[in-house]
Amino acid sequence: MNREISASLRRRLLEELDMSRELEDGEILELIDRMILGEPGLQYSALQEKISLRQELFYSIRRLDVLQELIEDNSVTEIMVNGPDHIFIERQGRIQQWDKRFTSQEKLEDVIQQIVGRCNRVINESIPIVDARLENGARVHAVVEPVALDGPILTIRRFPDEPITMEKLISLGSVTRECVDFLAKLVQARYSILIGGGTGSGKTTFLNALSAYIPADERVITIEDNAELQIQGVANLVRLETKTANTRGGAEVTIRDLIKAALRMRPDRLIVGEVRGAEAVDLLQALNTGHDGSLSTLHSNSSRDTGSRLETMALMGMDLPLEAVQRQIVSGVDVLVHLGRMRDKSRKVLEVAEVTGVEGGQICLQPLFDYREGEGLIQTGTLKDQERSERAGIIL
Repeated sequence: MNREISASLRRRLLEELDMSRELEDGEILELIDRMILGEPGLQYSALQEKISLRQELFYSIRRLDVLQELIEDNSVTEIMVNGPDHIFIERQGRIQQWDKRFTSQEKLEDVIQQIVGRCNRVINESIPIVDARLENGARVHAVVEPVALDGPILTIRRFPDEPITMEKLISLGSVTRECVDFLAKLVQARYSILIGGGTGSGKTTFLNALSAYIPADERVITIEDNAELQIQGVANLVRLETKTANTRGGAEVTIRDLIKAALRMRPDRLIVGEVRGAEAVDLLQALNTGHDGSLSTLHSNSSRDTGSRLETMALMGMDLPLEAVQRQIVSGVDVLVHLGRMRDKSRKVLEVAEVTGVEGGQICLQPLFDYREGEGLIQTGTLKDQERSERAGIIL
């Protein structure tokens, strides 16, 4: 298909559309059909080429242009746009270059503006980096000039339309039945759990699956930079999302602000989508003031590293002695779960460890489950602190 014809038809389409009112999809498609049938350069084109052009023109006006096809493809888990000419996708854990591209940098910029605008966010030269989400919950990260040197960068991480359950993770070999049964009892008995792992290791997916064991009669408040969590089975659910400052004078609302606000909403549990910085101290204070059973994720390389990173982030939020921060961690966090991405691109639970105390200036961990090459995930210890489970009448 001649790209000049495609670009010309799109320009004419934009000129002829009545933007003064809300147009139905059928009206737009009808106009596109008339233009294609009346285009001399398409007189001898195959029917399939005309159908493809029809879809391309419609997507460029109503959807996310060339990306819409990928958004609707359930096998695509990540979309990486490096400027208008280079689009990469991830399928089944493997990255490959896609054969389509945007017609221009301006069109890519239009798509980015469309996405962030729907989330009431702003991206421009003054605010060149933004996080947003699509209507289907996919996570979006965009970077534009002057930070992006070779054109706008757009990264979209898709999540399954249906939440992945622990049963599904067991069938995929990501975790064992024994470990799931153990973690389910911890959630029901209100042990506070942090989930660590590297980028793309499945932390959010695992948190979603683990939240299914929260008793249905509890009040749960979720706090996220971008609303991605899919909490199921909890009727008394409050979802909070951060807000960036804008050029119209709108104030920024941070994770720290939302944690403080949530504590005034009488939550039984808090679920913080991800802890990245100074908000760690607010989460720790919440865990130490009666909000046990809370859940969160953070980036880390191991369970040991999770404790160290939590220390560092808490110190970013408040000028406290390291010993005081460590005592808050030990008092507020009960169990660490660590996920990893294997060489075959699969995601697995690699460690489950109990936080037991502080010794020699280091947070002490008691290994409970450990992944071993050739053996899989095996239980290596028993929980020392079973007082909470006994109070809840749950036998670990």
